[in-house]
Amino acid sequence: MKSHFELTIQPRKGWQPIDFNEVLLYRELLVFLVWRDIKIRYRQTLLGGLWALLQPLIAMLVFTFIFHRLAGMNSDGAPYPLFAFAGVAAWNFFSTSVSQSSNSLISNQQLVSKVYFPRFFIPLGAIGAFLMDMLLSLLLLGVLMLYYHWPLTWNVLELPIFILGALMASAGAGLILSAVNVSFRDVKYAVPFLLQMGIFATPVIYPIHYIPARWQVLIGLNPMAGVVVGFRHALLGSPASWSLMGLSLGVSCVLFFVGLLLFRRMESVFADVI
Repeated sequence: MKSHFELTIQPRKGWQPIDFNEVLLYRELLVFLVWRDIKIRYRQTLLGGLWALLQPLIAMLVFTFIFHRLAGMNSDGAPYPLFAFAGVAAWNFFSTSVSQSSNSLISNQQLVSKVYFPRFFIPLGAIGAFLMDMLLSLLLLGVLMLYYHWPLTWNVLELPIFILGALMASAGAGLILSAVNVSFRDVKYAVPFLLQMGIFATPVIYPIHYIPARWQVLIGLNPMAGVVVGFRHALLGSPASWSLMGLSLGVSCVLFFVGLLLFRRMESVFADVI
């Protein structure tokens, strides 16, 4: 028995709910957009997908030399290279996802202006493509853990929670910035700067106990702070700050739904403005 779905395209104003029937109807398009972005990203590159491994590896080496060897910064238990790599793997996913998704509508303006489909699939597709990079980074982290003889604990079962948190934080920020970027092209200049500063406001290169207790609530408002701490807890068995992680995951959820609603509110003018 065939199921039929009738879609009426008409002007819409104000805040729009998410049409889940429409999302289900176009679900294969989202998969296609993810796969397309994976192929495009490394096309005509000498090293191809190896860049997904080289970027966090080089960052780990630089951070280990500067902050651990020269500045004397220590980890919270695991060898500092593993500590740094786990943080970089989570942060790289967020920063590259937000950077690419924020410019995704402009990069696909012909698609936006000529074909109808759920527009939020474009930034979500750009973000979904970087899940492959995260997977490769986690596999390399596993190899490094074998090299350092660092054991994997049952905490790893909690990892999907923090991956979901990173995904929701990236999607929320990406949806908001991509929508705003259609009308205000300053976004493409602001985003790289904010991401460069954001790594210092996130415990990527330092353990969370370096932050005074009275400031940890403020740090928890950064959705990636709890995700980075959670990645280390799940992968390396590092101490867990559940209040910080819970607050950050809550902020990630709020950011995602606010981003989705704001995107839907603004998308009626995309085809005209872009």
